[in-house]
Amino acid sequence: MPALYLGHGAPPLVDDPTWTRELAAWAGRLPRPTAILIVSAHWESAPLTIGATATGVPLVYDFGGFPERYYRAQYRSPGAPELAAKVKALVADTEPVAEQPDRGLDHGAYVPLTVMYPDADIPVLQISMPTLDPQRLLDLGRRLAPLRDEGVLIVGSGFLTHGLPFLRDWRVDATPPGWSAEFDAWAGEVLARGAVDELIDFRNRAPGMPYAHPTIEHFAPMFVTLGAGDDPEAPPQQEIDGFWLGLAKRSIQVA
Repeated sequence: MPALYLGHGAPPLVDDPTWTRELAAWAGRLPRPTAILIVSAHWESAPLTIGATATGVPLVYDFGGFPERYYRAQYRSPGAPELAAKVKALVADTEPVAEQPDRGLDHGAYVPLTVMYPDADIPVLQISMPTLDPQRLLDLGRRLAPLRDEGVLIVGSGFLTHGLPFLRDWRVDATPPGWSAEFDAWAGEVLARGAVDELIDFRNRAPGMPYAHPTIEHFAPMFVTLGAGDDPEAPPQQEIDGFWLGLAKRSIQVA
C-alpha cells in the first residue's frame, strides 16, 4: 500500500462537492486496504497512544459552533486490535506506548474516511502524535512502514496551511491569502524535489510562516507519511491541490 497525507478540513468539508469528488476518486484508485492506520492533527499525546481497538466506540466530536447534524455523524468501522499489537511491536524499542481504549476517531480521522470508505467496513486504528518534532515523526513513519507490506494504509491527516486566526474571508471559494498561496507553492516545489531537509526546517525556510501554521500540528502528520515511504526523498504524487476557505488542501501519496 502507499502512504497518504491529506487535508481533512472541518466537518462541513463533507458538503463540498469538489473536495468529496476528488477524495472519493483518490480512494477508488487505491488497492483496498486490509486496515487503516491514521495519525490526525487533532490528537497530540505523549507517549504514543493507541486509541480504541473495539468496534463501535463513539466518535470524538472535537469541534464547536457547527449545526447539530455534524454531531450526529457516525462511522462504526471495525476495531483493529491485531493492528494495534503490530504497532506496539514495531515501535517498542524507540517509543513507549500507552492505550486509551475509550477514545474513538476524531474528526481528522473520520471526516475523510466517510468520503473515502463510506461503508465503514475496513478496520481503522488511530494513534496519537507523541511529538511535533519532524525528525522524530519521520522516524516513527519508518518504524510503521512494514505495515504497508501487509496491506495497511497509513494516513497522515492535517491541512497544508491552517492559519485560521488570520482568515478574513470565510467563503469556501475565497481567494487564498498571500501567506497561504506562498506556503503552498513552496511546499509543492520542495516536495517535487524531495528536499526533506528543507521541509524539516519549514519554520525557518517557508514563506508565509508563521501565518500558514501559527501552530504546526496540521503540517506535522506529513512527516509520518514521508517516513513511511520507501524513500522519503522520492517526489510524492500530488493527488489534490487547490484551496478551501483560502487554505491549501494539497494532498500527497508516497510509494
